Amino acid sequence: MIVCITAQGSSLDSEVDPRFGRCSYFIFYDTDTKQHEAVENQWKAAMGGAGIQAAQFVVQKGAKKVFTGRIGPNAEEVLKNAGVEIVEVSGKVKDIISKL
Repeated sequence: MIVCITAQGSSLDSEVDPRFGRCSYFIFYDTDTKQHEAVENQWKAAMGGAGIQAAQFVVQKGAKKVFTGRIGPNAEEVLKNAGVEIVEVSGKVKDIISKL
C-alpha cells in the first residue's frame, strides 16, 4: 500500500509538515517494497486551490492513506471521495513509517 506523509523536508528525518496543501514535500512510502519517494509540493505557493490540487496529485500517485497535520475541508473532501484515509499526526516522518 502506498501512503503519503506531508514533510518539511525531503528526507525521512524531516518533521511532518502540519499543513497539507501548503506542505513543503510529499513523501510517498510503499509499505510492501519499503521504498520511498520525496516530491516537492508544486502548489505550496499557489494563490488559491492549493489543497484541492495537492489532494488530486496524492490521489493520482495512488496513496491510500495520508498522514498530515491539518487539512482543509476542500482537500479533505477530494481525498475522502477517492477513498483515501486521513490520519492526523505530528513528529518525524521516520517515526510514522516505523509504526506502519
